[in-house]
Amino acid sequence: MLIVAVAVIAVIGIVALYSFTARAGDKAPAVGSAAPDFTLNNQEGKAISLHDFKGKWVVLYFYPKDMTTGCTIEAHNFQRDLAKYDAKNAVILGVSVQDEKSHQEFCAKEGLNFKLLADTKKEVSEKYDSIMNLGVAKLSARHTFLIDPSGTVRKVWTDVDVKTHSDDVLAAIDGLQK
Repeated sequence: MLIVAVAVIAVIGIVALYSFTARAGDKAPAVGSAAPDFTLNNQEGKAISLHDFKGKWVVLYFYPKDMTTGCTIEAHNFQRDLAKYDAKNAVILGVSVQDEKSHQEFCAKEGLNFKLLADTKKEVSEKYDSIMNLGVAKLSARHTFLIDPSGTVRKVWTDVDVKTHSDDVLAAIDGLQK
């Protein structure tokens, strides 16, 4: 009886984990397709559009929540590498469902100098199929889209290691610029 109960609990756990795991699916812009344009406010309340960055590489990264451990590590690594991104003609745009005030506080507390965009209506996260539905809340999923200077999606990450992600993105840009 105990073995059956443990097996049932294990199956329930696996199903729950799978349902909370966000994957970019059929709706996500595919590699080689045009990146969907959007306009969102940044942490300073300024409207930022994807098309503002034509001619630059764009690292469009979605993250679940300001002030959380994984999101802070990921943001710090992008911040640490900003000069490298500048040298590659690339910009970092972070997107989550928190509002401008939350992003402003996160930037101030963590010393972040790149743009964090407030997707409070979840429209952009959904457009990029980067949303986690946790039942009581929807958060942006940890996905990244590398967009080339012409506006084409060149690489998509749906399985991100926050500790190495910035290095992975820089390596991808290097490979694509050769």
